[in-house]
Amino acid sequence: MSDTRDQLDERGYARLGPLLADDEIADLATAFDDDARYRSRISMGRYRYGEGDYAYFASPLPPPVQRLREELYVPLAEIANGWARRAGSRSRWPETLDGLLARCRRHGQTRPTPLILRYGPGGYNTLHQDRYGEVAFPLQVVIGLTTPDVDYTGGEFVLTEQRPRAQSRATAVRLERGEGVVFPNDRRPVEGRRGVHHVTHRHGANEIRSGERIALGIIFHDAR
Repeated sequence: MSDTRDQLDERGYARLGPLLADDEIADLATAFDDDARYRSRISMGRYRYGEGDYAYFASPLPPPVQRLREELYVPLAEIANGWARRAGSRSRWPETLDGLLARCRRHGQTRPTPLILRYGPGGYNTLHQDRYGEVAFPLQVVIGLTTPDVDYTGGEFVLTEQRPRAQSRATAVRLERGEGVVFPNDRRPVEGRRGVHHVTHRHGANEIRSGERIALGIIFHDAR
């Protein structure tokens, strides 16, 4: 994960390469309307979150989602704890996903947060953070389930960062089918001329010009 750590430090996100097999991608992308899989659905337009829909998986999570949530958490917790040390914090994240979820339960956060997002033409997602409660792991992952310029056009994954006494910087990331991108959920420590300071991040999705864009979001902490 040293390359991932370096990418996060340098540009605020990191490409993880392909994370799902073709059959897993197809199953997740085509099952959005299967209500039995989900604990709740959200229409973005209703809450002015953008235009599109997303659905939170119910427990138990689909096996590929559970596997990725467990496997990705361990190396990302090492990065998150490195950030905590760099910022001078004594707090540390648990070494395993089970440890994180136990901490979530102690704070009343018991609902799973991995989700599927689906956008049609004109769809987009406003800039936001996915915190869901007092316990908020600082990294999360998005995985493309459709192919840019084939299944849809537009729809780049968008990240912004706000540094102290500076204008916000925006980055648009083309999300390939099956590819994972890890990024900060809230803040990350950055070395500056005056020492370490925090950069605040938000993320969203650019407008879909045509077709349908579907993505999987893996958030590690649970929600209230």
